Amino acid sequence: MASILDLLSERVVLGDGATGTYLYDLGVPLHHCLEELNLTRPELVTRVYREYADAGAQVIETNSFGANRLRLAHFGLENKVGEINHRAAQVAREALQGRDVFIGGSVGPLSLRPTDGEHSLDDRKTFFREQIGALVEGGCDLIFLETFPALDELLLALEVFRSLAKIPVVTSMAVSEEGRLLSGESFVEAVKVLRAAGADIVGLNGTCGPQACLHLLSRLPVEEGELISVFPNAGKPEFYEGRFNYAASAGYFAATLPRLVEEGARLIGGDYGTRPEHIAAMAASVRDLKPVRVKKPLAPRSRVEISERTAPASAREVEVSILDLLKHRTVSIVELDSPKTLSMDKFLAGAKALQDAGAAAITLADNSLAILRVSNFAAAIRVREEVGLTSLIHLACRDRNLLGLQSEIMGLGTLGFRHVLALTGDPARVGDHPGATSVYDLNSVGLIKLLIGMNRGVNAVGRPLQGQTDFIIGCAFNPNALNLDSQVKKLESKLAAGAQYVMTQPVFDLDLARKTVARLKPLGVPVFLGVMPLLSSRNAEFLHNEVPGIKIAESLRERLRLCADDKAATRIGIEVAREVRDVALEAFGGVYLITPFLRYEVSVDLLQTP
Repeated sequence: MASILDLLSERVVLGDGATGTYLYDLGVPLHHCLEELNLTRPELVTRVYREYADAGAQVIETNSFGANRLRLAHFGLENKVGEINHRAAQVAREALQGRDVFIGGSVGPLSLRPTDGEHSLDDRKTFFREQIGALVEGGCDLIFLETFPALDELLLALEVFRSLAKIPVVTSMAVSEEGRLLSGESFVEAVKVLRAAGADIVGLNGTCGPQACLHLLSRLPVEEGELISVFPNAGKPEFYEGRFNYAASAGYFAATLPRLVEEGARLIGGDYGTRPEHIAAMAASVRDLKPVRVKKPLAPRSRVEISERTAPASAREVEVSILDLLKHRTVSIVELDSPKTLSMDKFLAGAKALQDAGAAAITLADNSLAILRVSNFAAAIRVREEVGLTSLIHLACRDRNLLGLQSEIMGLGTLGFRHVLALTGDPARVGDHPGATSVYDLNSVGLIKLLIGMNRGVNAVGRPLQGQTDFIIGCAFNPNALNLDSQVKKLESKLAAGAQYVMTQPVFDLDLARKTVARLKPLGVPVFLGVMPLLSSRNAEFLHNEVPGIKIAESLRERLRLCADDKAATRIGIEVAREVRDVALEAFGGVYLITPFLRYEVSVDLLQTP
């Protein structure tokens, strides 16, 4: 069999999918040490390898990603590093004997837990050396140094690898959707450094879905002989009934494959949430794709500046309740996320435009999807001071313990903010800082009860606050869930805890909008139905496949696919959004407009047109 580098020089090669999440799908408990299965359940690991190979994968990675001394110590297995890694390679070799498949030894970062402490350079080299050495001795054809969020650690692993073996190596980074590593380097900069350090194949995996991977690769130049790998996630996961569920379909992955190749990718597979069916769907078309040998990068977008400032509003003004407004007129609340950088100009310009168009309030998410943004508390202060618009502030339980949550809530109360939306929050591991810790001292129901207590003048342990907050407390509802009855029961528990209004995930279907109205109107509380205009077919496919909690009917996605261009698709998206908006306003007198990608002019259009 030719070497993997020879094969990649000629054509696109298909990798496998996610071993870890597939093992969870097959019944392994969520917090079990997956790498220990090489010793205790090799037949299950063998099944995974064979299913990916049967699906068409030409490169199979070993079940050894976290099998270094630091990570195995969490399970009391730190003295079995050599045995577990050697066996991982052997099981793969035995399972795939007689097949033209390459075995890639999977090596991840030493640790993503800050609590694991600091280790000397020599110790870290030793940790990598014992894992990589065992994989090479076990018979791997190449090594994957993958899902590294920091360039310095990846370079260290690469240095150790080069001292041990002459087989090919893939260096793959966990890059944020904005294109930066946790250590600060841009993806493009890091690729240059890794190639200079001797990496045979450079790429990304582990943090981004297909669309974000396409965006990142579009910024990367490709020269003759340079090899790129990409293993996207199957969208962002939704944690439901003890499992992480990924929405991106096999067909969606297959449809993205040609575009990944156009951006220069040669070795393509899947990461978190991808299964054998994803690989099989890609295998059906991969042989017809010709690799791109030279490519210029896409030019970066220019900044958008704010043209003028508005007069500050008094910080002591008491916010008018949106629920009181609802008794007298229709109320439109518009989501406008705070920015991912320190530049606030476009965000503030959007808030001003939405105010001028008639928005009663903007709603500010709390690092939604566990993606880092400017504090919504700080953003709300800027909006009040410079625009004078009411802010509805999301509060998530993920990032703060009980002490921190109470401090934040008291701060909101002392500054006169009243409108809050109580949320559990997306797990940190699904976002752009996978090493961050999710706290979850409370869930959304517990947070609602905490807010109710502060409205009565006591904290979580019953001590008096010498005053009372005056929060108007909202909760979330997902009408796109497979089991609507289950969601309604959860909503009823939130209302019983004290929630006063409901905001829903976006609805893109008239029938679902009417069904949601029929289920929620009898509850007798204000409901703000989520309405989000679709901007293109690509936008619709991304939301449907990669964003948890959102589903878009095939009939609408097909309408958007048939559009001549994005402008035509946007017109359809706005038309559908108006229809759903009208259903919401007729039933509840209020609506929740969700602004896509800070395109606030689209929400302005919905606010201003009947």
